Amino acid sequence: MLRISELKLPLDHAPEALPAAIAARLGVAEGEILRWSVWKRAHDARKKAAILKVYIVDVELRDEAAVAARLAGDPHLRPTPDTSYRPVAKAPQGAARPVVIGAGPCGLFAGLILAEMGFCPIILDRGKAVRERTKDTWGLWRRGELDPESNVQFGEGGAGTFSDGKLYSQVKDPRFLGRKVLTEFVAAGAPTEILTEAHPHIGTFRLVTMVETMRAKIEALGGEYRFGHHVTDVEIEPGPGGARRLRGLHLKGGEFVAAEHVVLAVGHSSRDTFTMLHDRGVHIEAKPFSIGFRIEHPQSWIDRALFGPCAGHPDLGAAAYSLSHHCKNGRTVYSFCMCPGGTVVAATSELGRVVTNGMSQYSRNERNANSGFVVGISPEDYGSDHPLAGIALQGALESAAFTAGGGGYHAPGQTVGDFLAGRASSALGSVVPSYKPGVRPTDLATLMPDYVVEAMREALPVFGRKIPRYDDPEAVLTGVETRTSSPIRITRGADFQSLNLAGLFPAGEGAGYAGGILSAAIDGIKVAEAVARAMVGEAVA
Repeated sequence: MLRISELKLPLDHAPEALPAAIAARLGVAEGEILRWSVWKRAHDARKKAAILKVYIVDVELRDEAAVAARLAGDPHLRPTPDTSYRPVAKAPQGAARPVVIGAGPCGLFAGLILAEMGFCPIILDRGKAVRERTKDTWGLWRRGELDPESNVQFGEGGAGTFSDGKLYSQVKDPRFLGRKVLTEFVAAGAPTEILTEAHPHIGTFRLVTMVETMRAKIEALGGEYRFGHHVTDVEIEPGPGGARRLRGLHLKGGEFVAAEHVVLAVGHSSRDTFTMLHDRGVHIEAKPFSIGFRIEHPQSWIDRALFGPCAGHPDLGAAAYSLSHHCKNGRTVYSFCMCPGGTVVAATSELGRVVTNGMSQYSRNERNANSGFVVGISPEDYGSDHPLAGIALQGALESAAFTAGGGGYHAPGQTVGDFLAGRASSALGSVVPSYKPGVRPTDLATLMPDYVVEAMREALPVFGRKIPRYDDPEAVLTGVETRTSSPIRITRGADFQSLNLAGLFPAGEGAGYAGGILSAAIDGIKVAEAVARAMVGEAVA
C-alpha cells in the first residue's frame, strides 16, 4: 500500500470527494483504486473563512509499483509502514513474576505487555480500583473531603483518568508503539476515531470503563492486581564492588513481596516513594518542570478566535490552542494541558494543600475552556542542590495556595484584569470559575516567585494578540498549577534499569521519562520489553 499525506479538501466536502482527490493526486482513474482508508485527519484553520480538512490516507492500487515509480520524487507519497506490534520475548516455563508498581497509563501498559508475553505480572497500587477511586475523588470536589490514598493522583488509571484524556505526544515513535496503545484503547471501548484524529482524546467517563476492561484482559492473561498495596521500602542485596540488587518490596501493612524485576510506574505525585528511594541510595536527579495557574475563558471566545465564521461547526468541535512566549527575563511562558469545554479540578493528593488541573469529557461541551498558564523553571530555581528540592518547592507553593484559598480545599483565584494591574481581586466577574469546591478571590501574585509573575504579566497581552480576548480582564486565573511534570528523574541506563539498583526499572512520568497518557503508556511498553529481555537473558536492543 501507499501512504499519501497533505491531502486537503474543503471542510464540508462530499464523501465522494475524498476518493476522487486520491485518484487525482496519484494520476489514476478511480477504478484503479482497490481500497483506501484514512490514517489521520486534521484541520487547517489558518484561513478561518476557508477551513480545510487535511488527510493522510493509505491506498491499495492495481499497479502500485508503476505509480510509486512515476511519483518517486513526491515528498507526500511513501510506502505504508507496518504498524503491527510484535512481542520481543516469551516467558520461560516457571519464570518468576515481575512486579509493576502503579496502575496509571505506564503501569497499565507495562502490565499488559508483560501479561501478553506470558510473565503473569503482579500490579500493585496504593489506591483503589477506578470506580471506587472516582467516588473518593468526587468527595473532594463536592464536599472538600480528601482521601490521601485515593484521589486524582492515586488509584487505578492514574492522574490521566481525570484529565482531558489527550492521546497525542511529541515523542518520536519509530516503532509505532503509540498505535499499539490506541488500538488497545479502542478494543477496550474507546471511540474508533481516536485511530484517525490527529489530536485524539477520550475524556474521563469513558476512561473509567476502558481501564476496567483492560484490567480484566490483564487478569485473563494471568496478571494480578492488588489495590491498597502501598510500597514503603525496598529490600536491597549488596554485592561485590558496591553493586546492589533489588530483592523485594515492603508494604505499608507489613507484607513483603519478593521481586527481582520491578517496574516503578508511580506517577509524578508519589513524593514519599521518591524520598524513600533517595534515602536508600537510588540515584535521583532534579529536573526542570513548570509552575503557574489555570486560566479560564468562555469556550465561545476561543471558538470565535480560532475558527472565525466556522465556529460551532459540528465537525470542528471545541477549539483548542497551544501558546508559548519567550520573555525578556529569559523565562518561557506557555499553555499546558489545554482542556476545551472542560473544568478546572482539585488535584491534590496531600492534606492541607491545593493543586489545580484540567479535565474534559469526551463531548467537551462545558461552558469554559481552560489550560495551564505556566512558566518553566529549572533546578537552579529550587533554592537547594538537593535532588528533591523541586518537590519541596511544589509543596510550599501548594500549602500557600491552601491558605490563600481559605481552607476546605477552596482555591485562590483572580481576574486577569486585576492580576495585570497588580491588585488583589475582591470579586470575580462574568467568567465563572469551574473549580470545585470553590474559588476565593485574592492576589495570586503573592503565591509565585517574582520572576514568574513578571513573565506572566508580559505574556498575557502577547497571547491576547494571538487569541483575541485571551487577556480579557474578566478571564479567571485559579491557583496553583504545580504538577505539570515530575521535578525529578530516577536515572536509568541503556537497559532501562536504575543506574545503581539492578532490578528496578524506573518508568513513566513519575520517573521523569514521559509527560501525558500516550508518552507514559509508550514508556511502559518499552520498559516491559526491557524487563522481559532481562528475564530471558537477552540484551536490550
